[in-house]
Amino acid sequence: MTSSFWKAYLLSPTESTTTPQTGEDTQQPTETGAHQLTQTTDQDANSLAEHSAAVAHDHDHDHTHTHDHGPTLNPECTRQVDVEVPAAEVSRAFAAVVKQYRRAARIPGFRAGKVPESVIRRKFADQIQQDVLEQILPPHFRAAIEKQGIQPVSQPQVTSMHLADGEPMRFQAAFEVLPTIDVTGYDQVKVDRPNTTLDDAEFEAELGHVRESHAIMEPVEEDRQLVDGDFAQIRFTGLVHTGEGSPEGDVAKPIEGDDATVEIGGPNTVEAFTDALRGAKVGQQMQFEVAYPQDFTEKRLAGNSVAYDVEVKGIRKKILPELDDAFAKQMGEYETIDQFKEKLREHMANEKRRHLESEAKDKLIGSFVERFQFPVPESLLQQQIDARLDRGLRALAAQGMTTEQMRNLDFTRLRTAQRESALDELRGSLILDRIAAIENIEVADEEMESQLQLLAYQAREPLEILRKRLTEDGGLTRIREQLRREKTVNQLFDRLVA
Repeated sequence: MTSSFWKAYLLSPTESTTTPQTGEDTQQPTETGAHQLTQTTDQDANSLAEHSAAVAHDHDHDHTHTHDHGPTLNPECTRQVDVEVPAAEVSRAFAAVVKQYRRAARIPGFRAGKVPESVIRRKFADQIQQDVLEQILPPHFRAAIEKQGIQPVSQPQVTSMHLADGEPMRFQAAFEVLPTIDVTGYDQVKVDRPNTTLDDAEFEAELGHVRESHAIMEPVEEDRQLVDGDFAQIRFTGLVHTGEGSPEGDVAKPIEGDDATVEIGGPNTVEAFTDALRGAKVGQQMQFEVAYPQDFTEKRLAGNSVAYDVEVKGIRKKILPELDDAFAKQMGEYETIDQFKEKLREHMANEKRRHLESEAKDKLIGSFVERFQFPVPESLLQQQIDARLDRGLRALAAQGMTTEQMRNLDFTRLRTAQRESALDELRGSLILDRIAAIENIEVADEEMESQLQLLAYQAREPLEILRKRLTEDGGLTRIREQLRREKTVNQLFDRLVA
């Protein structure tokens, strides 16, 4: 089946959906929208043509065949069309295709263009049938769904086909459509307005974190004991006792470190280390045992006990920078510490406001999803699951997971685990699209241009090259859809907060 048919019809303007990413980073064009309801890809079109040919092709073409191809469709969103093409049109299509093959065929023993039609029909039977399908099926399918006023949102699946030269062609095609979404009362849904005021305690805590991040470690030269706040440099050996019930029994497994650092009394320091090291001096050796809880983050140690042999090699102390003008200049283009504090407070206030408002918008969408229930096309849900998995795999790759490790993941289990969240996201998208249509919310060309300029800057890519790429892969439509949803939820938030 020719992909031009699908692009000409299925890409016609209609409501479409992607995932609302309220409160998330939506600057990357590949992330702005997990799918496009009105787009059937070239791969989908080719797949449908192959399925159609498989349904039509059989040793006995005088019978109608029923098949079940393609992914499962949601019965509540599935529609079907039955189409019959007159025998005369089928015969003309076969004749035209056979004529093309006779002109192009090169078969030993025959001159070019003089191969008997019977030989052509026998040798290229499957290809001829495929070409006939590509000529006949698309326009008749399009006419059938236009007559019924139906807009598919999934790849059509040919469920039965009868195709034989000189006979009427009959086929059935099933596909999913958008459900009817009733959002009556959406303007009555309320969410609480968050308190976004930045208080002094929050500011001082963040200022302390900034100082901590620029602290330096200095060795302690004086002969003294370790006290809280010091950092002990230690050499250690530990014997791990797996305990009763372990498949390995009570077997000692040595662990060791030559230059580990332990903060005495630190929030992340195991209490037994603090108790053992507090009061010790450089050169001192000690033995002690640590019993780790079952929920300890290091799985090897969780629920086990370790007998440690430790030597203190040195003492270091953290030196925090002074909050003065010199520190401010180190932090950026600031002349005074007051300028830095003012900018830091402004940044924190904006971040707190964005974060809390994002949470409130998520709650608003969640309230819509809970209130307005409707069936969703399974094909779109599977695309949404794909999008969530893609984001998850990108995050794992950023954390260092290798491609080989990803291959070993249980994707069946992962897809099942993502289903409910994907369903809520998809419903949220559809609801926002419906509300946007009711309120006539659109994205102006100026808004799109501004977004593209931002994306080009972030990608360090010339604007026109980015625009061309996004036009070819459907990214422009996805970005416009995403901006429309963001605009819709922002307007609703301004009205519906209590």
